[in-house]
Amino acid sequence: MADNVSSGTSPWLIDFERYLKTERQVSAYTVRNYLFELKRVETLFSVNDSWLDLQHESLQAILAKLHRQGLSPRSLSLTLSSIKQFFDFLLREQQISVNPALNLRSPKQGKPLPKNMDIDSVTHLLEIDANDPLSYRDKAIMELFYSSGLRLAELAALDVVDIKFSQAQVKVLGKGSKERIVPIGKLALVAITQWLDIRRAIACEDDALFVTAKGRRLAHRSIQARLAKWGQEQTLGIKVHPHKLRHSFATHMLESSADLRAVQELLGHANLSTTQIYTSLDFQHLAKVYDGAHPRAKKGGHK
Repeated sequence: MADNVSSGTSPWLIDFERYLKTERQVSAYTVRNYLFELKRVETLFSVNDSWLDLQHESLQAILAKLHRQGLSPRSLSLTLSSIKQFFDFLLREQQISVNPALNLRSPKQGKPLPKNMDIDSVTHLLEIDANDPLSYRDKAIMELFYSSGLRLAELAALDVVDIKFSQAQVKVLGKGSKERIVPIGKLALVAITQWLDIRRAIACEDDALFVTAKGRRLAHRSIQARLAKWGQEQTLGIKVHPHKLRHSFATHMLESSADLRAVQELLGHANLSTTQIYTSLDFQHLAKVYDGAHPRAKKGGHK
């Protein structure tokens, strides 16, 4: 099949899309991202350029131009990944003899850690005046985020039965459908108990722990918006979001315990089992580290 960029989308891109969907069976989201990036690259082709004729230098120049146009290092990495995948496909189809993108490098991505909140700021945030159903719910959400270091998706997916009050634990379904058990501090348990008393009066659609006033499971964006709202109302001067509370949890735990393994386990980091060979930490050890280190693990919290 001849490559024909000038008449619109390259026929090879159409074949690549079919290959991704039928043979690779990747998600529609991934297919859409790959095609978007490749079409963006096509817009920067010279008049006589075609995918089958592109050389390493031309691709490097295109990436440099995208960088000058303001494309972030993260976005450029996705662009480069799409290009490499496409040329691998062309190699497979024996349309080219070498992948011209093989040795291309995207700009290094900086990995600054998100700024955490100090303990006083977290305490001030959590000392909201809960006087209506939604504020009781939001207080329970924020307490649980900081108490247990959950990801946004993990907290949003919780059902009522996932809270184990007698063991002061929460059962979490993390990335890769990996289940873990995480301790919950006493102040978070109190806040969740108060919220559940209110939740019983709501006609809920399912067993979701956190629901809207109409009983629907609370969406990710709604949780983010509510946290941002409380950050403003408590005049913290910073944007409050779920990952900021998760990062604050991790930072404060590490500062107090210096037990990196335990904190990694509590956070549910996948590389714990793949980068180190050791006996998995049992829950009793995790609970001991948690109780001794977390600022709000004991009733009364930070003073």
